[in-house]
Amino acid sequence: MNETCRGAPDETDGRIRVMEIIARLNVGGPATQVGGLCQELNRDEFDHRLYAGQVDSAEGDHVALGRAAMEVHPIPGLGRSVRPGDDALALLRLVAAMRDFRPHVVHTHTAKAGALGRVAARLACVGAATAHVFHGHLLHGYFSPAKRRAYVWAERRLASMSDRLVTVGERVRDDLLAEGIGRPGQYVVIPPGVRLGEVPGREAARAALGLSPEAPVVAFVGRLTRVKRPDRFLAVAHAVLARVPACRFVVCGDGDLREDVEREARHADGPVRLLGWRADVETVYAAADVVVLTSDNEGTPLSLVEAGMAGTPVVATRVGSVAEVVRDGSTGLLAAPDAGELAAHVLRLLSDPELACRMGEAARRWTTSSFGVERLVADTEALYRSLGRRRRPLVAQGEMSR
Repeated sequence: MNETCRGAPDETDGRIRVMEIIARLNVGGPATQVGGLCQELNRDEFDHRLYAGQVDSAEGDHVALGRAAMEVHPIPGLGRSVRPGDDALALLRLVAAMRDFRPHVVHTHTAKAGALGRVAARLACVGAATAHVFHGHLLHGYFSPAKRRAYVWAERRLASMSDRLVTVGERVRDDLLAEGIGRPGQYVVIPPGVRLGEVPGREAARAALGLSPEAPVVAFVGRLTRVKRPDRFLAVAHAVLARVPACRFVVCGDGDLREDVEREARHADGPVRLLGWRADVETVYAAADVVVLTSDNEGTPLSLVEAGMAGTPVVATRVGSVAEVVRDGSTGLLAAPDAGELAAHVLRLLSDPELACRMGEAARRWTTSSFGVERLVADTEALYRSLGRRRRPLVAQGEMSR
């Protein structure tokens, strides 16, 4: 960092100023993590401000996300889509916001916000340290080969502008390093932290969703988008129904493939129900006998953490850092990205309620102890302290040189 930059952070307040940037606040994993931080971060030690482009379900400049009420500083143009004109304006607005706030730490989430936020921190020249979070990565299942190469090229260069690269799991870190993105010493692994709402009883949960109290229930919770492979979930449903005709399947989520999923679900003649997004997602977990994840690519999926906290066993594809959440054979069952293997695991749990119960209880203990919000906040506060301490001597030298 250039030590003679003007406008470096002052220390009159005594707190570490953190500028958190995310492209979109919705019900997804990154936004949920931001919500936990905004609610729990120590305000006596940190002056923490949230900057976002698109805010879903917002009321003015505040948004209720989970159980955290957050003030949001809007950055028009900072959306998920790449639009050169809007992106340039968002970059200028971020630079202006940084020069006004003068953060010690710029903390970015998701690819778009990570790119604009890190470039803005360089242009603003306020002496801020930068930390970017990879909640997963876009190396598999998102882009054509040409776009993938462009993504890797961009992330390699952005990594050179970053003080810390944060991943939600060790496998995500290893995948990025294998592509030459960043150096090992830049990386910090901070798993996600979740606080699930009060979990209702099975009977009450099924009544709330209009499900039979006796029928086996299998749930999918997540975005209805290509990388999540809802088509594979429907293939699993067809295979299970061939053996257990009374089984019912619920899909909690929304996305660009919703119409396709609805059309295919109608062909299943009733056993598959689309619930859309629900704020009380714990009701879905409580109603289910098994939760299934069918993705081609993942970071550390919150749906599996939440299912574990609700005491529901999971069957999931062995991708990304899924194996760091699901202990195969103990808290759930992992499979290749293959509908037949996934269906076989689902049938095993449905046919052995004692095994399913034992795995569900093990999952509850494991996820509650390892993926709580308190741990996420403690890890993140430690990151902020290390970055804040690291930058202050450089700022002081810059001030003295003038």
